[in-house]
Amino acid sequence: MGTMPTISRRQFIVSSAAFGGGMALALVPAEAAFLGPEPWAASDGLAGAEFSPWISISPDDIVIVRVATPEIGNGAMTQTPMTVAEELNCDWNKIRAEFAPPSRDYREGGVYSPGTSPGGYFSGRSTADDRMKLLLQVGASARERLKAAAAATWKVPVAEIAAKDSILTHTPTGRTLGYGEVAAKAATVKLDVEPTPKPQSEWTLLGKATPTKLNNANIVNGSLIYGMDIRLPNMVYAALRQSPVHGGTLKSFDADKVKSMPGVLAVVTVDPSEPRGLALKTAAPFGYGDTHVRAAVAVIAEHYWQARKALDALPIEWDDGAGAQWKSTDQMIGAAVAALEKPSGKVEKASGDAALINAQDKIVEGVYVTPFSDQAPMEPLNSTALFTPDRLDVWHPGQQVRQAFWVAADEAMLDPSKVFYHQTFIGGAFGRRIFGDDLRMAVAVAKKFPGRPVHTIWSREEQTRQGKYRPLVATKLRAGLDKTGMPAVFIAHQATKGHFPRLADTPYALGCIPNVLVDAQELPFHVITGAYRGPGYNSYAFMLETFIDECALAAGIDPLEYRLKLLSKWPDPGWTKVLKEVADKSGWGKTLPKRTAQGIAIANWGMNGQPQAGTTVAVVATVEVTKSGVLKVHQLDCAFDCGRIVNRDAVENLVQGGLIFGLNMALNEEMNVRNGRMVEGNFDQYPILRTGDAPQINVHFGGLSGHDRFAELGEPPAGPVGPAIGNAIFRATGKRIRSTPIRKHDLSWA
Repeated sequence: MGTMPTISRRQFIVSSAAFGGGMALALVPAEAAFLGPEPWAASDGLAGAEFSPWISISPDDIVIVRVATPEIGNGAMTQTPMTVAEELNCDWNKIRAEFAPPSRDYREGGVYSPGTSPGGYFSGRSTADDRMKLLLQVGASARERLKAAAAATWKVPVAEIAAKDSILTHTPTGRTLGYGEVAAKAATVKLDVEPTPKPQSEWTLLGKATPTKLNNANIVNGSLIYGMDIRLPNMVYAALRQSPVHGGTLKSFDADKVKSMPGVLAVVTVDPSEPRGLALKTAAPFGYGDTHVRAAVAVIAEHYWQARKALDALPIEWDDGAGAQWKSTDQMIGAAVAALEKPSGKVEKASGDAALINAQDKIVEGVYVTPFSDQAPMEPLNSTALFTPDRLDVWHPGQQVRQAFWVAADEAMLDPSKVFYHQTFIGGAFGRRIFGDDLRMAVAVAKKFPGRPVHTIWSREEQTRQGKYRPLVATKLRAGLDKTGMPAVFIAHQATKGHFPRLADTPYALGCIPNVLVDAQELPFHVITGAYRGPGYNSYAFMLETFIDECALAAGIDPLEYRLKLLSKWPDPGWTKVLKEVADKSGWGKTLPKRTAQGIAIANWGMNGQPQAGTTVAVVATVEVTKSGVLKVHQLDCAFDCGRIVNRDAVENLVQGGLIFGLNMALNEEMNVRNGRMVEGNFDQYPILRTGDAPQINVHFGGLSGHDRFAELGEPPAGPVGPAIGNAIFRATGKRIRSTPIRKHDLSWA
């Protein structure tokens, strides 16, 4: 845990107010608050001359770049400075990053989120074309203003000034100035015309260099401050318990039973029906999902373990509500599969004549199911809130920062100008920290205990059972194959709670198959669902790519050749390129030992129905299945097309992480329901891959098309891993995998 100097409440409030809501992660005396020692704390420009809200340069040449995208392992704290540095031509060793405070974003009219919704800019993605253009302009404009300041100092033409490695050089005479020496003057320069950033062909850093992540050393030495590390003067802790059945309500509790326990300060309740503020009603539309709280009881104590022990001893009675009707996961799966046979009023895609399926030579069909799955971040949900009637400060590991800022204002029933949001580092997100419901809960608890910072912590069991899960999904897929074995008709029936469009957005449904019908059924489940590393896509990639393999088998065509033939009609050559790359590099078609086989799959995240958009990923899995049914995934080969890349090492890291996430998702992950309640509570029941379980992973870069886009790479690799493994299992054993987790299947063979 991080340690912080003790300051008085007055020093804290005065310094926090003076610096406009910059991050108070490292509390120091008021005159130096928020400028150190924590290197990521937002300074609101006080550390040096500010050229724009995005960049400041100090007298010692240190360049401070503010990062609007939370660092969740996506490399945002390095990529944003790299983008600025490409045009600024500064010394990389003198560049620093800090979080861009959403409090300032609000005060200054969206300086970090121009033209976007409250949830749109601060997302989980590290790359966005419009953001890159903005940051390149920031760097170019700052460079030219530095050159202009140096020219004015020497009374020479600007054209004679060169800027490189944080040194300004007067070319004819060799005189030099450091960036910091003229930063204050440069910050006041008004350019007649803003410079045009150089073309990509002239980049020297982006796409060429692979610098180490700026926060790597701090991760290793433990100095980064995560939400769980927050320590504030007079801070207290809250242990939280919510209705064990999603949607249930609180009937009664007996606070007197625990009030005399050591350290206990209060027992408070959170009621979803309580009035909230108007912030969300007056704000622009939100970027993502339901932010509401659930019925809860919290025990507040001097220390967390005191709060937790008292909570465990607290008599609580719940009204389960309608969710109790679902007695088991099998009952819910049965309802989902049954829904596939009912007429649907929601057609996602219709082209040609789906009725022609009965006129085809062969019909292939299958029913596929993926379960509820939890994001399982290593750091449990937690937030700290200090509430007073005229001010709210929050410290939060949020993934969608601006949305969380507005959620905090709404719950506090305060004008957003009175809310100060301090971003921390995040110990894993994967979609769970997008919504801000965890911060809303912390503010709801702190409102009942004003005047002291309250650190609300969800236990591992509480977090796991109170999730926003990947939805349970069932599909029935049918294809009519013509005389050549290729699909002439494709029909997809879907049943789930949200996340429908993905099957309708694939190349197969958008032109590769002439006759298509995709429809959907909304299921009446009580379990709350949400984002999970490639929402919707992660399930539908498994289903569709397993089905395509089944079609290839029925046609008697190699699965790789089948896909290449199907995708030859798609106007994005990247799909074909990644398939050929991964097949070549993995040795597709080579002779393998008995019980060992390869499977292939391809999918795209982010295309939204458009060619040459999003990121296309192809995976070949090499697996072994023993006679007794023990599965060993020996190797994953992956090729991808995101257009272009800016940091090869960071890209490889993202792809590897996405593949491992997808591997565990396919092999292990499943949340179950019993009497309306979520069963799994901790890692003893919800298995996660260990280091020794990881296969050899080979990431191949030859699939890159060079198309002028920089699409994301954190989510796309999670999709094709599962179907590639399932398809390999079939080739090794003859057993078709149509549901996950694979660990539940009997893979034994004779």
